[in-house]
Amino acid sequence: MDPAAEHPMRYALVNELHARPSPRLTAPATAVFLAFKEPGDAANRDRARDHAHLAEIVLRHGGPRPDPSDSHYQGRLGRHELKWESHTEFVTYMAMTPGLPIRPFDPSAAAIFPDAWQSAAPGLRIAAVMVQVDLLPEDPTEIPGRISDWFSADSLAAVWVLEETAVIASDFRIDPAGWMRFAVFVRPGVSESRIGRLVHRLVELETYRAASMLGLTRARSLTARLNALESRLSALVASMADDTRPAEEVLHDLLPIATELEAQAAQHSFRFGATRAYQAIVSDRIEVLRETRFMQMQMLTEFMRRRYLPAMRTTQSAEARLAEMQARASRSGELLRTRVEVERRAQNQKIMERMDRRADLQLRLQHTVEGLSVVAISYYAIGLLSYALAPLASALGLDKAITIAVLTPLVLVVAWAGIRRVRQKLHRSEHGEM
Repeated sequence: MDPAAEHPMRYALVNELHARPSPRLTAPATAVFLAFKEPGDAANRDRARDHAHLAEIVLRHGGPRPDPSDSHYQGRLGRHELKWESHTEFVTYMAMTPGLPIRPFDPSAAAIFPDAWQSAAPGLRIAAVMVQVDLLPEDPTEIPGRISDWFSADSLAAVWVLEETAVIASDFRIDPAGWMRFAVFVRPGVSESRIGRLVHRLVELETYRAASMLGLTRARSLTARLNALESRLSALVASMADDTRPAEEVLHDLLPIATELEAQAAQHSFRFGATRAYQAIVSDRIEVLRETRFMQMQMLTEFMRRRYLPAMRTTQSAEARLAEMQARASRSGELLRTRVEVERRAQNQKIMERMDRRADLQLRLQHTVEGLSVVAISYYAIGLLSYALAPLASALGLDKAITIAVLTPLVLVVAWAGIRRVRQKLHRSEHGEM
């Protein structure tokens, strides 16, 4: 095939399907699993530190050196097969070894992960699981007696899975050594790959359950904050009906509430989104197990419905409440802005009315001034004309008083006409007329 005809991402995308192969296990076997997550902004963590932490344990046991650019690693460390994966928010380690410890779920089975090495991890431990895989007894009714000392009876869940090829049991509690226990009993002849996939689904189930429930703590803290904000928002909305209080003042009081709601949304949106995604993965991992009831014991779906789903509903409720309060604040802001605009229009209308009254007064004053101007101009014009025409009036034998009396109306008319013409010319100039 012509390489130029290939999409540049074709091979990379296909290889991604095979980048994280499931482990292979032969019963009996023990698997120890850890997941580390940084407390804050784990999605943007320095992944070089994760690789350095992986390289430390690999080099300690003389295993193949990991590639710093890879997001997964699988190699043999002595008797253990190590599988490491880097995820969006956390990294996981799973060490698998043949056989079972002398004592069931003995903490010594996790000696490959020393306490000092765990304490030096870039993140904190959010999941620690120990899985014991054993062969299914010929009489499965022996299983309850064998696991009774391993798990707490009040929360024990035990089910058939994968068309009754295996029984899994767990109480989803943390034992005194800090491990969550899973017991797996498989029928003889079940393939290594199928056992490996089963164990991998169990540890993923616990990891994503733990990661999803991180949203519960956020939801509880958010609920407390929303309780305080809701009382303030409700009081503010009620005050909007008070016409004596200016809308701009109410809008100013709304601003910090809306800002706080937006800040809470920005702070919690990623966690709530991750919680929804992790919850979907948990449901998927339970579904693919294809569980059926084992000896009238509690099923995984029943346990999750009673213990896990309420936590998820609490998280969803907090998220929905935050969104609803944001919408209320937004609607209140729109109403207040409309009210402010109406009030401003009313104020502008009053201003325009006052301006009209002022313009009318100015017009009247202008007319008054024009009248006085005609009188003043005429007075000075008559005075000048009386001096200019006095000799002529004497020559003609006319009395000066009669001459002034005759000139006065003529001068008034001419002065009035001249001022009027000037005003009309200025008016036309103001309106762009020539």
